[in-house]
Amino acid sequence: MNDKPKKLEDLTSEFKVYMTGVRKLADSTVQCHRWYWNNFARYLLDHKIELVDAAVCKDYLFFLFADKDLQNLKPYERTLLRVIRDLIEFQETGRVLRAKEIPAALGGSIGEVMMGYIADRISQRFAPRTISYDRYYLSKLLDYLTQHNVQSIKEVNELHLLMYFKSFKSENWSIASRAIIIIRGFFNFLYKQQILDIDYSKVIPKSGYNSHKKRPSSYTADEIKKLLDSIDRASATGKRNYAIILLAAKLGLRASDIVKLQFNNIDWTQNTIKLMQYKTCRPVELPLLPEVGNAIIDYLRYGRPKSNSQYIFLISLSPYTELMASSVSSNVKRIFASADIDIRHKKSGPHALRHSLAGLLLESQTTLPVISEILGHKSSETTSRYYLRIDLKSLRHCALEVPMVSGSFYTQKGGYFYA
Repeated sequence: MNDKPKKLEDLTSEFKVYMTGVRKLADSTVQCHRWYWNNFARYLLDHKIELVDAAVCKDYLFFLFADKDLQNLKPYERTLLRVIRDLIEFQETGRVLRAKEIPAALGGSIGEVMMGYIADRISQRFAPRTISYDRYYLSKLLDYLTQHNVQSIKEVNELHLLMYFKSFKSENWSIASRAIIIIRGFFNFLYKQQILDIDYSKVIPKSGYNSHKKRPSSYTADEIKKLLDSIDRASATGKRNYAIILLAAKLGLRASDIVKLQFNNIDWTQNTIKLMQYKTCRPVELPLLPEVGNAIIDYLRYGRPKSNSQYIFLISLSPYTELMASSVSSNVKRIFASADIDIRHKKSGPHALRHSLAGLLLESQTTLPVISEILGHKSSETTSRYYLRIDLKSLRHCALEVPMVSGSFYTQKGGYFYA
C-alpha cells in the first residue's frame, strides 16, 4: 500500500471501493462512515490541512479524545473512534482486518454443503450483510460438529442439534435468536433439496422472537397533516424535509429508498417514480402525486445545494453528499416531537409514516393486492399479516354481537345461580 499523504476525498474513495468490493459491506455501513468522514473534512478545513496520512488521522483523534476516558465513550464517539482507526489501518496497510470480520471458513464435506446453501442465498439476492451472518453462524455449527467427530452432513442427528443449542444459554438473546433462525433455514433447505431425509428444522427450538407482536405505529390523516404543517418550508432544510416526509407518508417509501432516490428515478413526463427497492431488490413504480412533485421541485430550485451528485437529497453542509437513512429517521423523529402530536407508546420515524399510509389505504377500502404493490411487498400475505391489524374500524365490523342472556337462565331450577 502506498501510504503517502493524499487528499481525504481520494483516500476515502479508495477505502469505499475496498469496503464494498473486498469486505462486502452494505451501503448503509459505507454511509455511516461517510458521515464521520465529513466531520473529519471540516476539521481539515478549519486547520488548513490539504493532505491526509496516518499521522494526521492520529492528530485528529488526539484533538477529539485527549481529555476523554476511552473506556466510557458515548456510542457515537466509539463509532467515530473505530471509523478513524479503520482509516489509519487502511492508509498504512491497505486493509482493515478485525477478528470478527475474517471470512468464516467452511471447509470439508459439511462446509461444502454449507457453501451450496450460501450460493443459493446469494442467487436469491440476499444482502451481503445477511450472507455474512449466514457464513458466521454456520461456521460456528461446523466447528461444533467437527469437535464431535461429525464428518458428513448425513451423520448429523437430532441430539447433535439439541446439544449444540443448549450451549447458547449463556449467549446474548439476540445472538442466539439469529443463530437459530439461520440454522433452521439451513436444515430446511437440506430437506427441500433432498440432501437429508429428515427435516431437522422442525426439531430445532424456535427462537421465541415475534417481530410482529405489537401493532404497527400509525397516525391519522389529521396527524399527518399537522406534521407536515409544522415544517418551516422557508428554509432549505425545511424544503428538503417536507419533500422527504411526503414521499414516506403519501407513497410509503422507506428511508433507505428515499436517500437513494436519483434524478433518473423520476419520469416527469409520465409523472411516475421508478426505483429498485434497497431492502427487497424488487422494482416498484409509483405515481408522482402533484403534491409530492411540487415539493421536490421546490427543494431542487430553492433548497438543494449546488452539486453534481445524482442523488436528489443532500446533506446541508459541505461537501454536500447524499443523506443517510439514519439522518432521515432522526429528522422525522425530531419533527414529530415538535409537532404537538401524541407519540406516547408509538414509534415516530419514517417507517411509522409508511404504516400510516397502509392504515389509511385499508380504511378507504383499498384492496390488499393494490396496497402490496404500493408498498413493494412480495405478496399480499405479507401485507395482511402485518398491516391488517392497523385497520381497527374494519376489524370492529367483523366482531359478532354477543346475545343477551335470558333472565330465566339465572332463575332456572337446578342452575348454577339457583338458590
